[in-house]
Amino acid sequence: MTDQPELRHGESRSVDSTSSVVVDLREYKQSKDPLPVTFHRRELDAILWIYGRMVGDGEWRDYAIDHLREKAVFSVFKRSGELPLFRIEKNPKLAAKQGAFSVINTSGMILKRGHDLNQVLKVFDKQLKLVEK
Repeated sequence: MTDQPELRHGESRSVDSTSSVVVDLREYKQSKDPLPVTFHRRELDAILWIYGRMVGDGEWRDYAIDHLREKAVFSVFKRSGELPLFRIEKNPKLAAKQGAFSVINTSGMILKRGHDLNQVLKVFDKQLKLVEK
């Protein structure tokens, strides 16, 4: 037991760095510091399946994942020291409009956008070519 009085709603107490702090979940969810946007497990599985195929073809060699406040970004690289070849983005603010998912190339051009990630990732499907002998 401590000698300090009980806190009332809205009051705070200074805490030293060795103490643990209890955070009210309702207050945290209403705070101005929202959680970053992330890819869900199934979304990441679909992206990593495409990534693995492209690595196997020798076209991609590295990737980076960024979870930002507004969007989640999966960037793919030919070499790690360069600009990304493509960015696969998830922006929930666009979900009701053009769709939350998009594929963007190095120059910033949107190659495909939509509501369904699997449909958007079809931009990486290779076209079959007729080979004559």
